[in-house]
Amino acid sequence: MQSLALVIHVVLAIGVIGLVLIQHGKGADAGAAFGSGASATVFGAKGSASFLTRATTALAALFFLTSIFLFYLAANREGSVRSVTDVPGMIEEAPAVSTDLPGGVTDESGETAIVAPPAAGADSQGDSDLPAPAQ
Repeated sequence: MQSLALVIHVVLAIGVIGLVLIQHGKGADAGAAFGSGASATVFGAKGSASFLTRATTALAALFFLTSIFLFYLAANREGSVRSVTDVPGMIEEAPAVSTDLPGGVTDESGETAIVAPPAAGADSQGDSDLPAPAQ
């Protein structure tokens, strides 16, 4: 229903735009007096103004009615999300944060002892110039 109303709405909008562009302005009559031929229309010199004006008015009225109808359809949706904040479950829960510090080692008592990273150039057997960490 909404898609059909939307298609009719777009067709009416294009029709109104076309009719407005076809119509002559008030200054078109002055140009016709100097030989440009702007007054030579399909409906005659005076007939086109009233026909195009009435057609534009009718299409504009229908355009406004479809606008109000589309507003009514959008306002009375049921079972749909009305706001971004109403969407449940869009934010995933963050994983549990570990209480261990980076580079820390937990002993049997549950306390964390901070261990210094090995110095650059030190081998894996602990022959570095740094003192051993206190425990």
